[in-house]
Amino acid sequence: MKQHPTLIMAMSLLTTIASSQTVNFDDLKTGSPPPGWTATQTGKGEAKWEIVADDSAPSKPNVLKQSGEATYPVCIKNDTSLKDGFVEVKFKPISGKEDQAGGVIWRCKDKDNYYISRANALEDNVTIYHTVNDQRSDKKPINTKVASNKWHTLRVDFKDDYFVVTFDGKRAFVWKDDTFKEAGKVGVWTKADSTTLFDDFSYGPDTKLSGPGAEQLEKESKKKGAKGEGDEDDDKK
Repeated sequence: MKQHPTLIMAMSLLTTIASSQTVNFDDLKTGSPPPGWTATQTGKGEAKWEIVADDSAPSKPNVLKQSGEATYPVCIKNDTSLKDGFVEVKFKPISGKEDQAGGVIWRCKDKDNYYISRANALEDNVTIYHTVNDQRSDKKPINTKVASNKWHTLRVDFKDDYFVVTFDGKRAFVWKDDTFKEAGKVGVWTKADSTTLFDDFSYGPDTKLSGPGAEQLEKESKKKGAKGEGDEDDDKK
């Protein structure tokens, strides 16, 4: 029996919605890291991840807060495995003398191996890179306003070796890289002494990035990156 195109599209949309997940932390106990997550760090120091109540939360009452100091605090959702898809989070940089950063990670193998995109309120920029065996290598940041004490949305769509970063609804980055090809976990990230809040963490296998259009996006990214400014070395400290 031949199915009507509208019905096929509707079924596809329902499948996409059902396969996406959102964690808002509201039903979790405060004062502890979220269960089912690995709350840790890349490198030295001691990250402090905990669920706290926050009146400014996009979805009240709770958020995930990082207030420790470490090279790169990471919090990894253990039951995830995505090769292609998306990861998105709302984050609010609160304080930090060295950094005020918030980011997402994907295709994560462990605390020392993953892709990451982040925004930094002290530097007013967004970037993307990979961490391999505790060592990072990134692209030149794209300058954009990242306000402190304000909620922002960071999203990455990833398919094969193409990645598209969207910051506050605007495309910020396109990158092509094949360092991590297999499915991995997703999670959130900060840097150094950043105190950062996270809420409405979403992920799933559906992605806005399609193969044929990815090459054109890469060309556009190279043009945009050529105009970008920023201290590439500063964020490698």
